[in-house]
Amino acid sequence: MPRKKLISDLEVFATVRSRMAASGDKAASFAAVSRATGLAGATLVQRFGSQERMVQAALLAGWEALEARTSEAAAAAEISPKGAMALLKSLALKLPEAVDPRLLDAHLRDPALRARAAAWRGQMEQALALRLGGGAKGQELASIVFSAWQGQLGWQHAGGKGFRLKDLLKRLT
Repeated sequence: MPRKKLISDLEVFATVRSRMAASGDKAASFAAVSRATGLAGATLVQRFGSQERMVQAALLAGWEALEARTSEAAAAAEISPKGAMALLKSLALKLPEAVDPRLLDAHLRDPALRARAAAWRGQMEQALALRLGGGAKGQELASIVFSAWQGQLGWQHAGGKGFRLKDLLKRLT
């Protein structure tokens, strides 16, 4: 009879993503995750088979968490350009480092992770398009705003203020 899991896979996945966000991929070795969680390395090997599969599972769970948070934020944002800005702000403020899209998209060579990234982008663009007037024009604006937002998030840590998304939305709508 298998033993009861003391630490869930979701807790292991959060640890893996947190370590990767702080120190890169090498920080998510079986030994490092074992030390951080208190699970034996052999237990991690038994659960996931390989370090690559553990990382992939952790990142897939991260995409799932990001999609859930996106759904929550979209449900709370009004249907207007201001609501589009509120949606983006809400996600930027509520995401823990371990669910940051920049961490999650670092492994897009993996087809399963690439598919999850594409699904999330579609979810975001659909939510933005609804708030930017819908139709073909709303979709086009959503794609522009999403790309600008992702670019801003990516360069934010490199310093400099850059542009404000609020100003971009005013110009586009």
